[in-house]
Amino acid sequence: MNAPVPTRRPSAAYRYLFVAGLGLVIGLVATVMVSRAIQARQDPFPGSLMHVMERQVALLRDAQAQNRCSLADSVPRLQTLRSLSNDLDLAFPELKDSAQFQQHASGLRATLNTALAAPPTDCVAMGQLVEKIQTDCKACHQDFR
Repeated sequence: MNAPVPTRRPSAAYRYLFVAGLGLVIGLVATVMVSRAIQARQDPFPGSLMHVMERQVALLRDAQAQNRCSLADSVPRLQTLRSLSNDLDLAFPELKDSAQFQQHASGLRATLNTALAAPPTDCVAMGQLVEKIQTDCKACHQDFR
């Protein structure tokens, strides 16, 4: 006689896999939402100012490395750096009253004022100027970063 074939119960593994995948997707979406909310509360101005200043110094360094050291190559960059250095107090209001921060900012401005009063006319002078600007920036970053 024919014996009844036992029916196999379907595995629950697919359900567990689906729930785990769904949990992973929900967790990923929630993480992105929280990180965007935190990012929206941060002021982008200080970081942006530092990036633009860093780029201007890099352009001076690149011009010097490519032996393009004329006044037309250096003066616009120096003017931009000097103009941006006026906004250091705005970018870091919590350091506005710090005498050490003001000393670093004034040192950078003095370096840029001197460079604009007598712009470098050869690559050796431009290299020395770039080194001095980087030294001024590094001194402030060591104290306040």
